[in-house]
Amino acid sequence: MNTPGIPTREKCLLLIRQYQMLPHIVRHSELVTEVALLIARKLNEFGQELDLALVEAGALLHDITKTLSIETRENHAETGGTLLVSLGYPLVADVVRQHICLDARSSDLGVVTEAAVVNYADKRVKHEEVVGLEERFADLRDRYLKKLPGIEARFLHVQEEARLLEKKIFSVIDISPEDVDDLLSGR
Repeated sequence: MNTPGIPTREKCLLLIRQYQMLPHIVRHSELVTEVALLIARKLNEFGQELDLALVEAGALLHDITKTLSIETRENHAETGGTLLVSLGYPLVADVVRQHICLDARSSDLGVVTEAAVVNYADKRVKHEEVVGLEERFADLRDRYLKKLPGIEARFLHVQEEARLLEKKIFSVIDISPEDVDDLLSGR
């Protein structure tokens, strides 16, 4: 079913090709989508009312401008959000814009938003593998802190935000963070 203002999976895949996302970034985004949808469905089972089409589109497109930003060094969350607004997808743009750092309203303790689910799912996927938060942040620290001086405070904020978000999500549902990879693998 089409949700107005949210691109279908097919349209998202077309946009991914159109904006020439690198193959490894596409595979990362597809796995982030699987993690996000697993968590969103679980949250909905426990009373949340997340829009699964928005979660799927936001997760698939969260790195839509990352390939370009590798050259330009622009913030790909911001440029991705701007691009998606220009294409007529402001709801998806908001999710994409928040996939690195949540707005204050999205990190409210009372509810888990679509943006929060995508943000968390992205923090659980290192390249093309589901990992725990500590392993993911160790990788991010190694890859970015040395290249981008002056971001340590922001990095620590994002790391703490992810830890709090994980606690919030998994206090509501009947699985643990460690179960996510097993459930996706069908074990």
